Amino acid sequence: MNSIYITQYITFANFANLPLRTLRLITLALISTFSQAQEKISLEKALELAKSNNIDLKIADKEIEKQTILIKTAFQPDALQIQYQGGQFNSVDFDHNVSIQQFFPLGNVTKANRQLQEELAKLAEKRKALSVYEVEKAVTLAYYQYLYGVSVQKLNTELNDVYTKFLKNAELRFQTGESGNIEVISAKAKVKEIETQKAQLEYDLAVYQKQLQFFIQTNENIIPDEKTALQYSFVQNTGDSNAAVLLTNFYQQQISVYQKENNAFKAQRTPKLGLGYFAQTINTESLFQGFTAGLQIPLFGAVNTAKAKAAAMSISQSQLALDKSKITLQLQQEELQTNFLKQQKALEYFQKEGLQYADQIINTAQKSYANGDMSYWSYISFLNQAIDIKKQYVEAVHNYNQSAVEVQFPTLKNY
Repeated sequence: MNSIYITQYITFANFANLPLRTLRLITLALISTFSQAQEKISLEKALELAKSNNIDLKIADKEIEKQTILIKTAFQPDALQIQYQGGQFNSVDFDHNVSIQQFFPLGNVTKANRQLQEELAKLAEKRKALSVYEVEKAVTLAYYQYLYGVSVQKLNTELNDVYTKFLKNAELRFQTGESGNIEVISAKAKVKEIETQKAQLEYDLAVYQKQLQFFIQTNENIIPDEKTALQYSFVQNTGDSNAAVLLTNFYQQQISVYQKENNAFKAQRTPKLGLGYFAQTINTESLFQGFTAGLQIPLFGAVNTAKAKAAAMSISQSQLALDKSKITLQLQQEELQTNFLKQQKALEYFQKEGLQYADQIINTAQKSYANGDMSYWSYISFLNQAIDIKKQYVEAVHNYNQSAVEVQFPTLKNY
């Protein structure tokens, strides 16, 4: 629809689609500023800042202000007509004639125009509400994307501690002749690998931080508060979702606009009343005055009739669009809910059992290896199993958070 604009946001996928060379250059630029003073903020604060700073929302505010100002244009009289006539129109003498005429709309024209403009102002407010929704979703995803990076970083630190102990044990066993140098080399390689990953994670966090800063649209070097629970918490709505309410309100308001537009075009078919005043000389003597009154009758009103019919068709189109959006949103929510339950089930396993198994495996394997009760290859096998569980847990939390945010903020289309 020509009267509708869609606010677009850069998503995380946009960054992934950039050429590798460009990504490296961007990342180097980001990491140079990442170590500067950072302000830790909560999600609530991040959302508050985004609603205050986001330029798209400021543009939406200006649109509301503009449509509100245009309400004053409801009364639309024709331009004042002033005419002068001079010449020999009464006698051979040169006389003068000055006339003024003004036509005013009759009937419900002014009322219909005002009602239409009031509905357009309300429609601008509904559009802004949708834009706020999109900003909230983008900020929430970016916020927890950063926390995901932090959780990966913490896991990396934990693994570094594990393999550092492994390296010490391997070196001790090698010195006492209990094992070969292969264990020491393998342990050193793993520690070096983890240290390299740590450096790479710093770059990842710099990218995540700039993504959050982009959506909040601030020059401040802000980061999420690391004390925030890694698992996203939200209350599921048992009734209509916020997305459904926003979409319904938007389309219903759009229908209301077209209804008022239909009325405005119909009102344009009514006549206009004209009032005038004239003054003239006769034989260059005296000043004669008078008043005029008349009507402008739109004999050829097919144009406004056609526009009224078109507005009526737009009402039907908006109703169909609303029906389609409801069906699409309902199916999307069912799909998102199913995926959310799947991710929730996986997370519950790691929280209730998986992590405990991983810690038990690591502790037992370390003690057994240190005491010489376990071979190097068995130790590595168990260690990799435990590490894999911890990695899966971090991914499970991340997948759960992404799914939870999507359930709370399903994607709105076609508005």
